[in-house]
Amino acid sequence: MWRPRIKFEHRPVRYDDGLVRIGGNTPGITRGLRDSDGSVWALLALLDGSRTVGQIVAELVHRFPARSSREVREAVDDLNAAGYLEDAAEPVLSEFERERYSRSRAFWRSVDRTPGRSSWDAQMRLRQARVVIIGMGGTGGAAARLLVMSGVGQLHCVDADVVELSNLNRQGLFTERDLGRPKVEAAVDRLRPHNSHVEVTGAREHIESLDQLRALALTCDVLLMSADQPSTGEIRSWTNQVCHATGTAWVHSGYDGPRVSIGVFRPGLGPCYDCARAAEQHRRTVVSPRTVWAPGEAMKTEHAANASSAALAGDLAAHAVQGLIIGGPTLAVNREYGINLATFRGYDMLTLDQPWPECPTCGDRRG
Repeated sequence: MWRPRIKFEHRPVRYDDGLVRIGGNTPGITRGLRDSDGSVWALLALLDGSRTVGQIVAELVHRFPARSSREVREAVDDLNAAGYLEDAAEPVLSEFERERYSRSRAFWRSVDRTPGRSSWDAQMRLRQARVVIIGMGGTGGAAARLLVMSGVGQLHCVDADVVELSNLNRQGLFTERDLGRPKVEAAVDRLRPHNSHVEVTGAREHIESLDQLRALALTCDVLLMSADQPSTGEIRSWTNQVCHATGTAWVHSGYDGPRVSIGVFRPGLGPCYDCARAAEQHRRTVVSPRTVWAPGEAMKTEHAANASSAALAGDLAAHAVQGLIIGGPTLAVNREYGINLATFRGYDMLTLDQPWPECPTCGDRRG
């Protein structure tokens, strides 16, 4: 039975001027409530998880006869809809899990404003989730470690490469002892000891077709694409096509020098990755042509990255994957996010409000 309780991280504070603030101090979460007669504060005191809604209504109406039962129920519903309440009835978790994930529980309570959940609902959803990561380099490896630590149920890692010396400046799963080893083999060995409750598997596989991606997408709830072969744009477009067809949520992550970015997509809820790609290609046809510095054409291009940029891309991707699994925090999906490490500021990325009509994947003229 629903026994509403204010989340500890959202516990209210009352000021002498009659203002009650709930939701802590985080912009976008906190809210101020006017309390002219003390009934708001009294209601909040009753939301401690020991009473049903009916009992709360009866007790408050008895103490404040001017307040109707309907008003009190609507106030409880409003607080619940705003994400400040949880169900005090907890799901069954082992004592080991409760201790291990106690800080995660506090974090998700503070940012997840989905109405009516228990405080352990986020962890239960993670425990039941299946995630596939393609590309176990700097971003994929960092994301994999965080997802295992966070308690996803199953994690499957895919990569075809071996560990090279140039990887070790940014790919934190590997050490000098791993040089020459398949990345997947070394990654699985590193990840499993982090959390014995997570099923970690791996496959040494080079993604060369849509069929391979489709087979992987059908086995997971969220797919994280952090590979860059055959090319970053092409492999992401393949992933977008497959996930659009299978309805699989997906994330991409990467870095270009100091610019770190992720994309978060849930098919059917707006423009897809190929929409933005098609729109960008259209934009380039209407801007002035660019002239490339001729001496640079003969120079070898090296992937500019360090441990910080690679890890941050993976950290952000892991957070986005968890958000898609849990359904909160309410990050806007079907868009890309970027941060410039040279300035510590976000930077503009092409984001559309509506699907691009000529998108080859979801537009009006798709094949």
